[in-house]
Amino acid sequence: MIKHIVMWNLRGDTAAERSRNVAVLKAEFESLRGRIPGLLHLEIGVDESRIDYACDVVLYSEFDSREALAAYASHPEHLRVKRALGELRTARHQVDYEAPASDRARHPVPHGTAQPEPGDNHVQAV
Repeated sequence: MIKHIVMWNLRGDTAAERSRNVAVLKAEFESLRGRIPGLLHLEIGVDESRIDYACDVVLYSEFDSREALAAYASHPEHLRVKRALGELRTARHQVDYEAPASDRARHPVPHGTAQPEPGDNHVQAV
């Protein structure tokens, strides 16, 4: 399993403007629900700390393989989201890493296209 974490700072001179941009970002990523093969889990987190060096938003996602993550990068739906977000971002940071075997044992990867587990909406907004 590959974990893909992306953090952004968003444009907005006021809290209201940034809040609107956060809502747009969340809605765009949530629109990927069930559309990306190999995407096992995705959630959006919004910073509550308000410290000066914090990012505004984080995307946490899990893919069943490096190949699935690579396919996601060029998937038409992901490219659509990137275009829609366009100028909303002022900074972006990314980390991709293979989950330790202990994580894979706790979260086994289903065979074939990922199916949500009972009670899992496949994409969660936090």
